[in-house]
Amino acid sequence: MTALLLWLEAPLQSWGVDSRFGRRDTLAFPSRSGVLGLICCATGRGGEQEAWLAEMKEYTQTVAAYSRLENGKPDIQPLLRDFQMVGSGYDASDPWQDMLIPKKTDGKRPVGAGTKMTYRYYLQDMAFACALDVPEAYADEIILGLQNPVWPICLGRKNCVPTDIVYRGRFDSQEDALATAGEIAQTKRRAERFRVAHGRVEGGDVLTLNDIPIAFGLRKRYEDRQVTILEQ
Repeated sequence: MTALLLWLEAPLQSWGVDSRFGRRDTLAFPSRSGVLGLICCATGRGGEQEAWLAEMKEYTQTVAAYSRLENGKPDIQPLLRDFQMVGSGYDASDPWQDMLIPKKTDGKRPVGAGTKMTYRYYLQDMAFACALDVPEAYADEIILGLQNPVWPICLGRKNCVPTDIVYRGRFDSQEDALATAGEIAQTKRRAERFRVAHGRVEGGDVLTLNDIPIAFGLRKRYEDRQVTILEQ
């Protein structure tokens, strides 16, 4: 086993766990499924990846959240809500434009325009250090992928493009990785707000998240895990 440090920073990030089409929420921190999905993009792993995910299930991650400092205090930005209308403004008499209008399950157009309204939420100006345990056998492949991604990587959603180098080193433990993350944060004038630890840890709030991926692809499946939020 080896620990990799990922630095996840961007103007916008969105890490959904239980979202639906009409309302796409975000966690306050990167999800397990989001981080593994990022690695799949980086390494070119497509499809369900059940066998690989089964191996990765035995390993854990710890996340530290950093806000920018303004006048010596953390500058905590509110969630950004983006309102979008999908399928509006198209001419149904045009065969090409008609393909872009949302349809019912039977393939027919609904009564009216068929427009879908969605609300999408984003974290603003946050940075996260993710200390990720990985099998030694996959470490070199993952590092190469993060440095030279096969497919574009994003921080939760495709419009959340990282604005700094993601891969920040290979370590013997998550503790060593997070110590380096603290040094990176200092150079960026960022302060740690909270930490997300695997499992139950005394002194924090325990959450149950349905974000351990069992299969990606068209029919995604997940299992629950527990994490503890430790305020700093």
